[in-house]
Amino acid sequence: MKIQPVILCGGSGTRLWPLSREQYPKQLLKLSGNHTMLQATALRLKGVKLACGAQIQAPLLVGNEEYRFLLAEQLRELKVESNGLLLEPAGRNTAPALTVAAHAAVEMGGDPILVVMPADQVIQNMAAFHAAVNAAVQLADQGKLVTFGIVPTAPETGYGYIKRGAKLGEGTFSVDRFVEKPVLDVAKEYLASGDYYWNGGIFVVRASVWLAKIAEFRPDIAASCEAAHAQSTKDQDFLRPDKAAFSGCPSDSIDYAVMERLAGADSNSGEVAVVPLDAQWSDLGAWNALWEISTKDADNNVLIGDVLAVDSTNTLVVGDKRLIACVGIDNAVVVETPDAILVADKSKIQQVKDVVQKLKDSQRNEQTSHRKVYRPWGWYDSIDSGARFQVKRIVVSPGASLSLQMHHHRAEHWIVVSGTALVTRGEETFMVAENESTYIPLGTKHRLENPGKVPLEMIEVQSGSYLGEDDIVRYADIYGRTPETQKK
Repeated sequence: MKIQPVILCGGSGTRLWPLSREQYPKQLLKLSGNHTMLQATALRLKGVKLACGAQIQAPLLVGNEEYRFLLAEQLRELKVESNGLLLEPAGRNTAPALTVAAHAAVEMGGDPILVVMPADQVIQNMAAFHAAVNAAVQLADQGKLVTFGIVPTAPETGYGYIKRGAKLGEGTFSVDRFVEKPVLDVAKEYLASGDYYWNGGIFVVRASVWLAKIAEFRPDIAASCEAAHAQSTKDQDFLRPDKAAFSGCPSDSIDYAVMERLAGADSNSGEVAVVPLDAQWSDLGAWNALWEISTKDADNNVLIGDVLAVDSTNTLVVGDKRLIACVGIDNAVVVETPDAILVADKSKIQQVKDVVQKLKDSQRNEQTSHRKVYRPWGWYDSIDSGARFQVKRIVVSPGASLSLQMHHHRAEHWIVVSGTALVTRGEETFMVAENESTYIPLGTKHRLENPGKVPLEMIEVQSGSYLGEDDIVRYADIYGRTPETQKK
């Protein structure tokens, strides 16, 4: 028997702005512990001892094509192999994501049991999680579709709920029904009854069982995903479902597409099972959730970064580069990044999503990206700008290369701070060493490469009438980026 972890890397985390951005969502952030949320998920099954003696495969990631290099880099940092990065050409919710993953897992060999985990959750009690996985795998081996029910600690109105049915085994139950997000009074009743769990979106199911059920209940999704997989291509570790077939697939969640239909009032088969999970779980949906799960000081504050708090209580402060001093505040959230600062009443933290919407409506960059932007070759930080200039700090990874490109509206000066640059400028190619510089005239074809074994760090000064990232004509690119994504 094979166990195939499937990590769903979708989600934007808008309520965790300004750390979470459209181009750098919350699953890529270090919010709890020494790993990012994605990295912690990739390590979540490490060390689990399954009673059935099954082999746990390397994780299969399903994520947005836009994040492909970020996802790969996160695994590379861990030195964790993957069974592939399955790139969705368009977001179609979790049911299509799981369906193409199931097809890919079957093609890789056998009919594995899939352990499906969102990449943006925190689980602190790994022993309890491993015990729940053991129970779920045994049920899935019997052909059941298994979901984890998070043991509730409060009458939350922001989660869907699962009502348990008949007992199936020691600590496992059939699912009576799935319930939408309740109002507060109803949530209190659920909590008091002891029969309801939060729906955490973690599933365990054999690949063939999922494919059969999605074909039964949503044949349109099944057909689109089968076609997308049949016409898929492979590029290094990236698995690419056919864009036209997948983009035409209806959008639906795992719960709505299959699980709720099997757990409905007319179904007494017990095909859907729930394993209670009491493992200090959180989806970190908003900043108050981070405050709740973090270690607090004597004044009930959570202080991350270079923070001084005087006469302040019940407050979360997250700093990045600067000293933050708080005096006389209570029940607040303060989050600082190089280009934005959030100050909010903790009781109104859900309204951060309204701030993000205002930024989006105004077409401001602070909604989409950080000042520091990651690329497959490294990263850059826009450290200053004016009417006709922009200054960037650029770091190129060893062996990496920017695309061969040209700009219509700007010239560039490059000053190497450390490392060695291999520069292509027009028809000439030459080296630029530490403390040396070069100039790229407007309209000149050029490329920057790092031929060394240490990171190349340089300062770029751009000057011209237009300095936008879309002023790039790309001629060649080792990362396969197309003119549709003309970015450095």
